Amino acid sequence: MGNEEIPFMVKIEKYIPYLLLMPALLYMVFFIGYPLVQAVGLAFFENGEFTMANVNYLFYSPLSKFWDALKYTLLLAAFIIPIQVGVAFAIALLMNVPFKGHNLAVYSIILPLTISDVAAGLIWYVMLSPNGFFNKLLISAGIISEPVRFFGAANRNMEFLAIVITEVWRATAIVFVILFAGLQMISREYYEAADVFGATPWQRFRYIVFPMLLPSLQAALIIRTLFAFQIFGVVWTLAGRDIPVLAGEAYYEQTELHHSGVASLYALIIALISVVIGYIYTKLFKARYLEA
Repeated sequence: MGNEEIPFMVKIEKYIPYLLLMPALLYMVFFIGYPLVQAVGLAFFENGEFTMANVNYLFYSPLSKFWDALKYTLLLAAFIIPIQVGVAFAIALLMNVPFKGHNLAVYSIILPLTISDVAAGLIWYVMLSPNGFFNKLLISAGIISEPVRFFGAANRNMEFLAIVITEVWRATAIVFVILFAGLQMISREYYEAADVFGATPWQRFRYIVFPMLLPSLQAALIIRTLFAFQIFGVVWTLAGRDIPVLAGEAYYEQTELHHSGVASLYALIIALISVVIGYIYTKLFKARYLEA
């Protein structure tokens, strides 16, 4: 009995979980780990020696727009994310009630997802230009007599507004898809039970919809925040470097000035900010789960 050979499948059974994880692990190593190591090498090493030259240039050089880029990136995120989440949440709640033409309405809402950020920027650049649809509409309605100028270094606040409008139009659908999917996963039995006990619409939302939608809301916030700190195409199309952002400055340093080390440092900072904010979101929502 003691000399019986253990079947081959039994031998390898304990290794199966590791084998199943291998594709994801290889993906992380080659597409996340390796680029991260390369970025650190470019940012902090030159000719094989450690250097802080790129850090000093980024933070202290008068030629660097890092602090302006950080300010505008944070401002854009602070404006865009709450608006998108609020609008997407409201639309998702409306779309959660079946009505005639429901599917067509949903497809119309997610249509901007098929448009690239650069294309979206070009569309709104034309619409908001002095001779564009927006100004012509306001002039014909008698609301304004002269066209509103959204673009140009002298109109930085209006450029900022144009970017917010374009991003909200372009990317709110991402948040909507996540929240709408979360709403669809809530069983109708919960609503029926709430009706039996005489719950008001507000009580249904507070005690059923919102708690059960928290995982989807967390995912939407994390994904949208990551995208917000990588915002580039819309800003570059509408404002160029009039409104610098972190990703835009990384692009400029790499393609125009060929400062690979500085561009890598920008990328590392964007990644660090994204990780920190993702961690904060996770902690906040974890605390909310415990309270619930």
